Amino acid sequence: MSGPIALSSPGLTLPVWVAAAAKAALQVLLGEPFNAEQQLNQGSDQPLLQVPVCSAAPLADGQALGISRCDPGPGLDLTRDLEIWVRVAWIASSQPVLELQAGEGVGRFGPEGDICLSGFARELLERNLLPLLTPGRGLLVQPILPLGRSLAQRTSNAAFGVVDGLALIGTQAEVQRSAAPDQLQQVLAELQALAGEPAFQGRLVLVIGENGLDLARQQGLGPVLKVGNWVGPVLVAAAEASVRDLLLIGYHGKLIKLAGGIFHTHHHLADGRLEVLVALGLDAGLPAAQLLQLRGAASVEEAFQALEADQSSALGQHLAATVERRSQVYVARYGDWTMRIGAALFDRSRSLRWLGPVAVKRFFTLMD
Repeated sequence: MSGPIALSSPGLTLPVWVAAAAKAALQVLLGEPFNAEQQLNQGSDQPLLQVPVCSAAPLADGQALGISRCDPGPGLDLTRDLEIWVRVAWIASSQPVLELQAGEGVGRFGPEGDICLSGFARELLERNLLPLLTPGRGLLVQPILPLGRSLAQRTSNAAFGVVDGLALIGTQAEVQRSAAPDQLQQVLAELQALAGEPAFQGRLVLVIGENGLDLARQQGLGPVLKVGNWVGPVLVAAAEASVRDLLLIGYHGKLIKLAGGIFHTHHHLADGRLEVLVALGLDAGLPAAQLLQLRGAASVEEAFQALEADQSSALGQHLAATVERRSQVYVARYGDWTMRIGAALFDRSRSLRWLGPVAVKRFFTLMD
């Protein structure tokens, strides 16, 4: 543990607030007084975090409860001011160990599945709780998000198999703003570094989100650049960097915006997904009754599931092709480049479902 203490200015991810509440609860369970400012160890090369906690108190039967309130920093975020409870309880164990359990409002993989949390979240809990345990005692840690179940309905968690609440995700302590200009500058710098490598051959895979990143790796595609919501400027920058073949990989609920000419994909800034889908359905010749069904769907995934298999397939292929075409038109506004853009869309099962014609030809066909 080293470095100065980083005061918790706004902008910390959900796992940090969970860990702070858990540590406060464990301290009172150990008989220590409540500490409203929790110091969290991020690792040997990171400064300590000082995180405010609302309250903590012991309960009956070797249990305690800690409460914190999420502050994700400036910008639009549905977890803002979210109350976080963490119940801790002693469990028998020959050595210090944590047993993590999803409480109310915390996402899990399927109804009977494990708690959905990132590796960073797990490591942060272990790093800050395990040193406080004594031999012969383990600790049950149960995060609870009283409003998590209702808030999860406004996310795409269910599209990736996460049910019952919010996933405790995040790969670092500070919130990364995928819609913020500094995030764009970071991606552009990474793009320049990739394109400047001696081994670069003019091919690039742009992925939106962690699931797209995993799929690209599974398919053996690369080099890969993870992009946030600033898709349009990155496409233009790729063309300027002499990329010849570019593949977009993303969830259909994200890439559908590009088919509608929306090249910043943050839902808070611009949505229109179902409206775009209805327009594509009109192109594909769907009858009026089904167009109305698409318009009334709760999500893009639900809209596709409501169609017959052949209609769903045809509409999906049209969507992928339209993403390619509109992306090409977008880039052409800013210069005369020869970069070809392909699109590969995946669904809630995290499997590639539709490929545009350019993607098939340039990335998914064995070529001489």
